[in-house]
This record gives sequence, structure tokens and C-alpha cells, in this order.
Amino acid sequence: MAECGRKALSLLEAARSRYESLQISDDVFGESGDDSSDNPFYSTSGDSDSDNYMGEEEQQQQQHHHKRGDKEGSGHRGGCGGGGGSGSSGAGPPGSLSRSQAEEEGWTETLQDVTVPPFKETYGPAQKMLATATALDFFQLFVPDNCIQNMVTQTNMYAKKFQERFGSDEGWRPVTAQEMKAFLGFVTSTSVHRCESVLSIWSSGFFSNRSIALKMSQARFEKILKYFHIVAFRPSQGSNQGLYKIQPFLDLLQQSFSCTFRPSQTQVLHEPLIDEDPVFITTCTERELRKRKKRKFSLWVRQCTSTGFICQISVHLKEGTDGLATLKNKPQLHSLVAKQLCQNISGKNPIIFTGPSITSLSLFTEFSKQDIYCCGLLSTRKSDCTGLPQNMLVCSSTPAQRGQSRVMMKGSMSLISWYNKGHFRFLTNGYSPTKQGIIIKRKSGEIACPLAVEAFAAHLSYICKYDDKYSKYFIFHKPNKTWQQVFWLSISIAINNAYILYKMSDAYTVKRYSRAQFGERLVKELLDLDDCSPTQ
Repeated sequence: MAECGRKALSLLEAARSRYESLQISDDVFGESGDDSSDNPFYSTSGDSDSDNYMGEEEQQQQQHHHKRGDKEGSGHRGGCGGGGGSGSSGAGPPGSLSRSQAEEEGWTETLQDVTVPPFKETYGPAQKMLATATALDFFQLFVPDNCIQNMVTQTNMYAKKFQERFGSDEGWRPVTAQEMKAFLGFVTSTSVHRCESVLSIWSSGFFSNRSIALKMSQARFEKILKYFHIVAFRPSQGSNQGLYKIQPFLDLLQQSFSCTFRPSQTQVLHEPLIDEDPVFITTCTERELRKRKKRKFSLWVRQCTSTGFICQISVHLKEGTDGLATLKNKPQLHSLVAKQLCQNISGKNPIIFTGPSITSLSLFTEFSKQDIYCCGLLSTRKSDCTGLPQNMLVCSSTPAQRGQSRVMMKGSMSLISWYNKGHFRFLTNGYSPTKQGIIIKRKSGEIACPLAVEAFAAHLSYICKYDDKYSKYFIFHKPNKTWQQVFWLSISIAINNAYILYKMSDAYTVKRYSRAQFGERLVKELLDLDDCSPTQ
């Protein structure tokens, strides 16, 4: 037993060392646990190959089939998992090249070393905060007083216009900046206390909170909630009419993200977990989940893999006047989103990690011309495989060995096929195909792989685990209006980023608040309560 413990510890230390060499924060070994087996890009289970990378509904549909396959034995899986066919080579995905076409296009099995130029920025906070800075000080780096004052102005304008049209509201009086801060504090408290309805604060039930309920009456809160607006009236023209009620705030938030933090060289483009707290989802019944309304928008982010700081966000409506909604081809839509998220980092030599829906040869080639390097997971079902060799995308009839890989190159671009109880395919110009790495698992030990595979697994593993931490700031208030859903989600992201800046500042060395304590403190400071010390 002691020997097993020592072996696990040595593997953990080796993994930590590898993570540090890949610019991964050792925070991955903190709040979220040590193993990465739940990450679909990192798992060694038979149904985790890149062609099997699917959404929740598809996973549920396939779950029974995979369980039955496990009972029959891993030897029947073949070399392709479930996504590339029956184990014999066949026609590749649309747009892929035959062997002769691939040779004509310059694809070769002769490998050459690839070197990425040094990153042209030093990552970290862009401004130094005092050791006495409060949680509110960090939050207001993103939501400053002038932004709150604009909410006050727009809310009062909307209330006036509404009452001119539908009749006066006897219980209404213009909202003040102090009340607006308190309003934000009340709604934010739903993330700290995990209550489904903000009105529970004034109830006598489990989620009641008399300590903050006395700051404002429920009737007054409901009046502010009724008239709350960021933009009271539709502009005559604009680039994103569908989100006109929230776009100025999103623009301000984006500018503040860029001004306060410089990300590391390695960054990820992905859709963060935004619907619910993972713990809440696992405890929900199917009936409760069906009752919850589906979101009418999608949110993509560019996130620093060294800290978890969300550097840029991109929101688009699934229906309506949003230009992105007219793109029916998902790879085309996701490619456009990727370009939007990376428009401010060209020429700096970053390395961007992408999932299957974004990864494509055309996009990566376009990025390389802007000195943006990429490493992405490929799926024959979800990725645009145009211009890629078919023989790398279909499975050989010869069973592959665990850790075995094949690589083809075109210029500095490498297409990797790696086997680990299923085929994983990667496209990259950010890592040399001649360099080897290892993936370290507590149960399985070391698994050989190209360095690009190790880097992808490590960085995406950190981001997947980061969702657990970021979810601590999910605001549970669920308004009906889409623009309000986007607003409160954006506030959650701002609080997440505020905590990261706090943790990297001198203020953290004075009082080491956890994420939960930081959230509690922020709520009390927004409410201007005298006792701002977090509960232990």
C-alpha cells in the first residue's frame, strides 16, 4: 500500500513538473482535484476519441451501446473507436484528399522541426492594485461607477417612458446609484448562496437572508427589477440590433478585460459552461431539466490557460437579426467566431487551442499569416476536413497500439493521428512533430504521445477543471429576456476575472479569501453593509 502511495505521489510530482513546463498553473491541483479523466480530450476511455467528441444528448444516446461494447471486451473496438467506421479504411470526410492529391498538395511523411517564435508580451495584470484594495475595487475594474450611473440613467428613462405609455406607477421613484449597486448585490448573492430565485432573500424559507434583506424592501427591489435597463431605447442603426440592449455594456466589458490583463502565450477558444452549476445539474430530475428554458444565444470565449482569465467574449443569437445566426454551416460560423475572438492578438505569436468545431486547415493557415499559432482537435464529423489527407482521417485495418502515432506535414502544419483506446487526431503548427511528450495518468502511468498531444491535453484539462471554479460565480437569477440573461452571465464572468486579479495582487497576501469568501465580500460591499468580513 505504501509503495502504491509513493508511486502515485511520484506520478503527481512528474505531472506537476510537466504542467509547469507547458505554462500550466499548478492551481489545476487545487480546488478541482488531481485527475483529468473527465476531460473528453484527455480521457483514456474507449469512447473518448476525437470522432466521438459529442454533445450531452448524443452521449446519452450512445451510453448504452458503449457499456455493452465494454462488456464484450476492448479487443472488439478495432482501431477506430466509434467515430471512424468499422475499422477498415474507406472514403474520408467531405473535402479530404486522396493519397495522390495529398502528395500534389505538399503533404509528406518526412518530418521537420518547427519552432514557434517567442511570445511578444509579458502576461499578468496590467496595473498594480494596492494591498488594501477591496473586492469591490477589483469588480469595478470591469463595472466602474460611470457604468453603474449609466444603468441608473437608462433605468429611469425607461421607467418614465413606460409610465407615459401605460399609466403612472404610484410606487415608483427614480433609482439612485447606491440603490443600483445594492440591486446588483442582491442578484449577485444568488451565486454565493445558490438560490434559484433572488426573491427568496425576503422569504421565510431555506434561502432567506435577513442579514441583507433589511438593506432594501422586496417591493422596492421588484420595482427596480421591473424597469432595469442598460439601453432604454432602440438605436436608429447598429451592427448588432438583436443585442442592442446589452451591446454597449459588452463593449465596455471587453475593453476593460483588455486593459486590465495580458494573457499568456497559450490560450483556448471554447464555449464555457454557462447554463448551471454542475452540482445542480447532477441533482436535477429529468422533469426539472426539461422545464428549464433553452438559451437563445451562444457564448464563446478566449481564455488564458495559465490563469483562467477570460480575455474576450463573443455572443451571438441563435435566432433573429444577428448576422451570425444566418450562417447555417457550423464550421463556417465557428470559424467566424474564432476570427472575432483573435482579432486583437495578431502579431504576438500566441498559441491557440481549439475544439473540433473550430479546427480547420484553412483557418489555421489564415491565422499563421497573422503570427497566430494553433493546436486543435479534429473530428471527421464536426471539423471542416477540407485539404487534409484521407489516409490520416480513416482508420487502418491493422489494430493500433496504445501510444502509437502517425504524422504528416505540409509546410509547418502537422496532422497527427494518435491512438489511446481510440483515435485522436490533431492539427497544429504550434508544436514540433519531432518532439515527444507523455501523458501521465495515476492509474495507467505514462503514455507516449507527440508533444502537441500532451500540450493540448494539459491545457484543455485545466480549462475543463476551471469550469468547476468559475461556476461558483454563476448568477442563478433567470430572467425571461435574452439580453438580461447575457447581462447577468457577463457579470458572472466579470466577478470571475476580478477574483483572478485579486489572487494575483498584493491584496491576496494580506487576506487570503477563497472564491466563496471573495463572492460574499463583494455582495456585502455592493450592499454597503458595515460588516464586510466573509463568513468562515
